[in-house]
Amino acid sequence: MPVVNTAGRRVLTGAVCAGLLLAGCAAPRAAHDPAAAGRTTATTRPAPGAPVLTAPAEIPGLGPATRSRIPAASTQALVVKGDGPHSHQSTAVLYERDARTGWKAVSQPWPAHNALRGWTAHHVAGDLRTPIGVFALGDAGGRLPDPGTALSYDRSEEFNMPGTGFLGEPLEGSFDHVVAIDYNRIPGTSPLNKVRPLGAGKGGGVWIHVDHGGPTRACISLQRDDLRQLLIALDPAKKPVIVMGDVGTLGR
Repeated sequence: MPVVNTAGRRVLTGAVCAGLLLAGCAAPRAAHDPAAAGRTTATTRPAPGAPVLTAPAEIPGLGPATRSRIPAASTQALVVKGDGPHSHQSTAVLYERDARTGWKAVSQPWPAHNALRGWTAHHVAGDLRTPIGVFALGDAGGRLPDPGTALSYDRSEEFNMPGTGFLGEPLEGSFDHVVAIDYNRIPGTSPLNKVRPLGAGKGGGVWIHVDHGGPTRACISLQRDDLRQLLIALDPAKKPVIVMGDVGTLGR
């Protein structure tokens, strides 16, 4: 019967393990092939001249909750951002949406006024605050002739505003041109229509009108030339809306 040399076995086993350690006990690493590496890198690069896909641009300063309220069919939006929840000073910018590239400003920033006491999400008659929200723009009018808008335009001497504003400024001429904001009104009618679907207690007659140099009761006011530019730019086919509120609320 052969005699097993246990000491020799230990020596042999140790030699085999040492050899494996020197060779690497992990999975064997593939030999480095510079040409193959180059080929792999090349496949991750876009082909020369290929378009770089980017997400459509959003309107700056609008948060997801506000953006979600803009109808999908609307491709024109006047965004009015109030300086603060209790401020009567705002800035307005007109945007248009392209299906591929998204929203883009098509006007310069326009200085604007809103209501004396700022903004509210729950407007009631006489609170001297402008309602926050997204509302359609479809009807216009004024004491002066139509400046060339594509909106329906009701010219009437009833667009007359005598008296003085909160700062003692004259109000005459404020309604020479107006755009009705579809808050608590019947769309497709003159801005002068006084029917209030939500009831008289929720206020109404909220317009964009000519600025008189001070805060309003609930409306948005723009400088005369800026309002005329807006009237000419608004296109019913683009389903225009106004997005308005203080900058903090609109950012939500």
